[in-house]
Amino acid sequence: MTLIKRNPNVPAFANFFDDFLAKDMFNWNDKNFADFGNTLPSVNVKENQQNYDIELAVPGMKKEDFKISLDRNILTISSEQKAETEEKDENGKYTRREFNYSAFSRSFTLPSQVVDAENIAANYADGILKIMIPKK
Repeated sequence: MTLIKRNPNVPAFANFFDDFLAKDMFNWNDKNFADFGNTLPSVNVKENQQNYDIELAVPGMKKEDFKISLDRNILTISSEQKAETEEKDENGKYTRREFNYSAFSRSFTLPSQVVDAENIAANYADGILKIMIPKK
């Protein structure tokens, strides 16, 4: 993290260049270009003769954490997690309280004349969510 002190006597236009040059423009490992510390899971999409296969790298989750929907040929995969921990001393006062929230949503437009939407299947194992989309 870079701490930049602003001078109120310098025009805002100069601050634009400071921001532009100070940001990590070429950091390709920057959480898939998501803002605010959110991450998007990495995705592999493969096509073969019988189906399309989508794989998402989402370790540390449970099968119940995912919501998969198909609406007007748009397949959406999303998840939302909330976690809260607290520690109290013997008087019942907080000594530590933490909470965390994370969410993602990925959408894919499927070809309407090719996909058999009634037989889409999903499996989650070893941190990989696999979705098989059969062709007609």
